[in-house]
Parts: sequence; C-alpha cells; structure tokens
Amino acid sequence: MTVRRIMGTEIEYGISVPGQPGANPMVTSSQIVNAYAARPELSKGGRARWDYEEETPLRDARGFTYTGALYDPAENLADEDSGLANVILTNGARLYVDHAHPEYSTPEVTNPREIVLFDKAGEMTMAEAALRAAHTPGIGPINLYKNNTDNKGASYGAHENYLMSRQTPFADIVAHFTPFLVTRQIFCGAGRIGIGQDASEHRFQISQRADFFEVEVGLETTLKRPIINTRDEPHADAERYRRLHVIIGDANLAEYATFLKVGTASIVLSMIESGAFDGTLGIAEPVAELRAVSHDPTLKHKIELRNGKRVTAIELQQSILEQAEAYCGADADPDTREVLDQWAYVLDALARDPMELADMLDWPAKLSLLDRYRERENLGWGAAKLQAIDLQYHDVRPEKGLYHRLVARGKMKRLLTDTEIIDAMTEPPSDTRAFFRGRCLARYPSEVVAASWDSVIFDVGADSLVRVPMMEPEKGTKAHVGELFERCEAAKDLLDIITAD
Repeated sequence: MTVRRIMGTEIEYGISVPGQPGANPMVTSSQIVNAYAARPELSKGGRARWDYEEETPLRDARGFTYTGALYDPAENLADEDSGLANVILTNGARLYVDHAHPEYSTPEVTNPREIVLFDKAGEMTMAEAALRAAHTPGIGPINLYKNNTDNKGASYGAHENYLMSRQTPFADIVAHFTPFLVTRQIFCGAGRIGIGQDASEHRFQISQRADFFEVEVGLETTLKRPIINTRDEPHADAERYRRLHVIIGDANLAEYATFLKVGTASIVLSMIESGAFDGTLGIAEPVAELRAVSHDPTLKHKIELRNGKRVTAIELQQSILEQAEAYCGADADPDTREVLDQWAYVLDALARDPMELADMLDWPAKLSLLDRYRERENLGWGAAKLQAIDLQYHDVRPEKGLYHRLVARGKMKRLLTDTEIIDAMTEPPSDTRAFFRGRCLARYPSEVVAASWDSVIFDVGADSLVRVPMMEPEKGTKAHVGELFERCEAAKDLLDIITAD
C-alpha cells in the first residue's frame, strides 16, 4: 500500500478591485489571467487553447448523464465561446477563468508533497499575475485572496481530484469517505468569522466551506453542494479509472494543512479500494454534523453515528487513523509513513490544545491572530477590524498577506523552500503525463494549438492537425520521453518518433 496516486487540486481565488466594488468579476479575472500570459515563456508562440472535446461534466458516477434544464448551458461554454481567458502553463498546469474567479489547476502529480509544491506554485502565479495586472496600462490594482467566501453569501471552490480504480463501487466511496470528509476539517479548515452562508452570526468557525453544503451526494458544485460529488469525468482511460472530484475542502495556505488534506485522503481512498473499512463509522446526519463540527473550535462536539454511538471529530479521525496504521503495516513506504506520522502528531496535539498547532495549520494560526487582536483592542467578533484581519490572512501578496508575514517571521512550519516553488511555476512534475504537456508547450509553443488533461494537439503544417492521446497519466514522463525533447528540434520530429512507436 502507498499514499502515492495521481492527484491534483483546483483553486478559485477571491478577487476584488480597490475602489471599484461594482467591477465586473469576469473581466477582472480575465485581466489577471491575461496579465500572467504575458510572461515571456507563454507569449513567444501562439497561445494554445484548451481542448474541450473529451470533457463530459454532466456524466454522473451513479450511471447516467444529466440532460435538460438541470444545468444552465451558459455555465458550460468553452472559453473561446464565452471570451474568458484560458492559459496552459509550461509546468503542465492550467490558469483560467471559471465563472467569476481566476482559477489555478495544478498539473497531475503522484504524491502529497508535490501537491503542496504545485499548489504553492499556483499562489505565486496568482501573486505575480496581480502584480503584472497592476502595471498594465488601463487595468490597475486587483487584489487576490486564497479563500472560499466573500462572507456575503457566495462561496468559491477549492477542489481536489484523485484517480481511483473504476472497479471500486461508488456506494463504498459514499459510505466510507463521508465520515472522513465531515471530520477532516479539524486539521485542514482555513477558519472563518461568521456562522451561516451570509456570516450573519458573529462567531469563529473552523471551516470556510462547511456552511455551504446542503446534501450528502450529488453532481452539483455551485448549488445544493454535496459532500460527495458524483461527476464522472476521469480524463483518463474510463474503463480503468474513476476521477473522484472532491469539492468539500478549504483553500489552505499552511503547507502542512494541504499535505495532510490530500495525504490522508489518498490513504483512506486506498483503504476503500481494498475494502478495508468495517462500516462502523457511518454518521447519522452528515450535513448537519459537518456544520456542527465547524462551528465548535473547542472540538468538543459529539457526532452521532448510525450505530447510536457519539464521538468527537478527533475520536472519529483517530479511529480512521488506527485502521489506516493496521492497513498500511510496518513496511509502509516513506511517503506513506510521513503522512501517518504527521496525522497522528496533529490529532494528538488537537486533543490537547488546538493552539499548539498555530504554527502548522490555518485555522489555529488565524484564530491565534484574531484572539490576540481582540484582547488588545477589546473587540467583539462582529468588529469590522476582525473581518479585515480574517480576509487579510488570505491575501496572496507576500508583503500584505498575514499568512505570508507569519512565514517571514518564522512563525509557520514549512515543507518547501521558495526556490522550489519558483522552479515549479515553470517546470512540470517529472513522473506524470504533465511532463509531456509542459515540455511540449515550452519547446514547441507555436506548434501546439490545443491541449487538455488527456491530449496535446499539434499543427505540423499542410493543414494537418495531430492529436497525441495521453490516456495513461503515468506515461509521458521524463523517464519515458525526456530524452526525445533533447534531440527533437521541431514538433514534427517528435511526432515522427512517437507515431513510429
């Protein structure tokens, strides 16, 4: 057993224009994406478009496809039809406008540490994009926040994707992944002032997203959000793989929070694939308990299980961890062992005092800042100054964001260095098909006309387009094709070798 699997994240960033509360968010989001697209390595050739041909967002994992009036067709327009900006980056990632937000989707990676790496590369990308936009004539300052709500009733996503075996019954995912998702917020919540979607009750809660989920299972991502999303769009060989699209999670800034969020999820999914759970942890009312756990930063709330037992979120997570330790065994590989060890450390610290983790996790770090300011200024939770601090924690600008100030002062533990993250802004992961996608865009920018997660399309002249399918995510790696890029000056040379094979 290993924690390693194909995975990725998609983060929609909050956006505001100082002094222009009525600014069109789609326009400003496009300005952000286009500003970053002016980078030299992205502007030296024709900009490759995103290829939507194989996308099926309305196919449901429960065995049917939605049609009719359930969805607004305008929400599913390709970028060339809607006029929204869309850029494929040389690190294999995608930077684009999703409805009213700039969104960064990491390239496919194989382990939790690389999720942290490329997720952080997305933060730096957004910070640079905002800086470039501010210096672009006719645009001016645009502020970006890695958060999940405007505290006025709107929420925007921080999604995760995990490739799983198609043979795993979807009902097993629902039964065993739900208790994990309901309770994992205790270590990966980003923290928020306000209870309810409109933050009308002035208290602190653990998660930014918990109040925006209304059902247990469903296909929607923006209305009636489900704990388990059923979108069945694998972006890979559909006979072998399922891509589990996880929409219930906060956008994390703390590196260990992201690491644990995806690392623990990958272990739990491996256990589900193997049938390792005994079914004793089912929660009686998952949606209600999701909110109740988030609303109690003391972590004392008792969750009612379907078998009648009542446990805290920490106790439920500890039960999952105990089963994971038994499942992984003593010979777990180093990546898996690191996740298990950090999981145990964090749960033990949360049981003692969550504030012990103010240097590792987002919600304790934020709560610590807010509490100190509240005490110093004698403020209640409804104070506008506290709301401003809450938001400023998520500002992507290194000189403005409170998270980044904590890092600069050595107050947050890290897994990575800034040099690693800067390199990941342009360099793709070496062990997935993202390597091939990224290298093609870097090496042959004028000859790549389109790309998607599972293909790259080349224009080789003579009115001829060639699609290279990439249905196996662990092919097209540096080990497979790295040497080809060294000796192929043109895309046609590369394609001659690939098609000959």
